Amino acid sequence: MDIGFLRESIPLYVDAAILTLRVGVFGILVSLLVGVLCASAQYLRVPVLRQIVGVYIELSRNTPLIVQLFFLYFGLPRLGIVMSSETCAIIGLAFLGGSYMAEAFRAGLNSIEPIQFSSALAIGMSRGQAMRAVLLPQALAGAMPALTANTIFLVKEISVVSVVALPDLVYVAKEQIGNTYNTTEALALLVSAYLVILLPISLGARLLEKKVRFAQYGS
Repeated sequence: MDIGFLRESIPLYVDAAILTLRVGVFGILVSLLVGVLCASAQYLRVPVLRQIVGVYIELSRNTPLIVQLFFLYFGLPRLGIVMSSETCAIIGLAFLGGSYMAEAFRAGLNSIEPIQFSSALAIGMSRGQAMRAVLLPQALAGAMPALTANTIFLVKEISVVSVVALPDLVYVAKEQIGNTYNTTEALALLVSAYLVILLPISLGARLLEKKVRFAQYGS
């Protein structure tokens, strides 16, 4: 193990990890918002919008992220729409993640007894108010395991954004291997960086899941 190489390379991996986290945070936050909106549209059976959401989910879940990134980074400029690598990565991650988050929220909503929605409407709530105040908090509690798994899945999917010349962790590792041939050291730093990122997310999500379930069900 080349200790000198490790010392020189760590700052590069730190910068790449920060970039990976930035893309992950923005992409996952947008995907959660998209997921809530799509699941709500399906649950409330909003005309036309429900069909559009269904098409989006099927398109998103059945095309790889790398294909979506190629379209955003190389295809859209042909139409006069040019975005930075980081913007393409965030949009691609949100587009892919939104469909998975939507399915998680939809499963959470479907686990709630329909009488709760009817009761909320009966006491004068609008459909939107009933969704925000009654259904979504319960759906969140039920969907937490799936949301956690989706979040970790999306962070790992960031590993393909190097195809649009974004210097993430995988990009830096490939550059270091190509330039120095220190394959073992470069891969060890890559694995370590992902563990440092993903383990706190996994542990934090479990704690959040317990708190949400306790707040919702008292156990």
